[in-house]
Amino acid sequence: MRVVSLLPSATEIVAALGCADRLVGISHECDFPPGATGLPRVTRCEIHGAGLPSVQIDAWVRETLANRGSLYTLDEELVRELRPDVILTQQLCDVCAVTYGSVAAFANSMARPPLVVNLQPSSLEDILADIRRVGVPLGAAVHANALILALRGRVRGVAARVSGAASRPRCLLMEWTDPPFCGGHWNPQLVELAGGTDPIGRAGQPSRRVTWEEIGAADPDLIVLALCGIPRQRAVRETAALAAKQDWNRLRAVREGRVVTVDGKAYFSRPGPRIVDSLEMLAAIVHPELYREAMPQ
Repeated sequence: MRVVSLLPSATEIVAALGCADRLVGISHECDFPPGATGLPRVTRCEIHGAGLPSVQIDAWVRETLANRGSLYTLDEELVRELRPDVILTQQLCDVCAVTYGSVAAFANSMARPPLVVNLQPSSLEDILADIRRVGVPLGAAVHANALILALRGRVRGVAARVSGAASRPRCLLMEWTDPPFCGGHWNPQLVELAGGTDPIGRAGQPSRRVTWEEIGAADPDLIVLALCGIPRQRAVRETAALAAKQDWNRLRAVREGRVVTVDGKAYFSRPGPRIVDSLEMLAAIVHPELYREAMPQ
C-alpha cells in the first residue's frame, strides 16, 4: 500500500494508525510527526513560508482564488513516479489544500488510478469518522476503531471536568485577525465542549469574516487567537499588531487581559487526532480554575 497525503491532518492520521511507513509523498505543509517530514513534497504554494502579515495573506488568497481557482500546485509528474494506491485529500476548503476536483481528475488520468479519499469534516464527530475513513483502505480499521475510542474517552473526560463549572464564559475563538474571522466548523463546538459559549461562531458552519463592531457587541469574556495555519510565536506578533487598533483596545476582554494566543498551526485548524489535544488545551484556558496543568507557553 502506497499512500500520498495532500493534507497535514491526513498525514497525522496515517501516522497515528501506525501506517507511516506506507506514506510515499506528502504536502508542502506536512510537518508532523517528525519521522514523516523527509518524504517527497508533492504540492507547493507561492507564499508558503514567506511570513507575510495577515492582511497581505488575506489579499493574496482572495486575488489568487479569483484569478486561478487554487492556491496550490500539484506536482503531477512526481505523483505519477510515486505510484500511489491511495491519495488522501479534501473538499472542505479551497484555502487549505489542492482543490478536490483537480486531484480527482488527475487521479483518473493515471495509468492505474489510485483511490482518492475525500476528508470533509465540519464537526468533531466528522473528524473521528475520518480516522476510520482513512483506516479502512489502509487495512487498519481495527486500529482506527481503537484510536477513536481512546479519543472519545478523552473528550468525555473534558466534559466531566467542566460539568461542575460555575459559569460558561463567552469565549470568542478567532481564526484570523486582519481582517477578523471567527472560528468555524468544529471550533465553536470545541468552545462548547470546553465549558464556554461562542458568541459569534456557529458549529458546523465555515469560518466567516466579522466586523469589530460585531465582536464588540458580542462582548466576549475571553478571546482565544487560534490563527489558521499560524504557529504561536508568529501569532503573538500578529496580536502585538492589534494593539494599534482602537476597536481591539475597546474590547473588555482585551482591557482586562483575557486574551490567549495558541498554536493554530499544530492545533485547532488541523482536523486530526490532535484536535482532542486542542479541546483539552481550550478547556484549561476557559476554566483555569478546574485545571492544575500549566497554560500553553
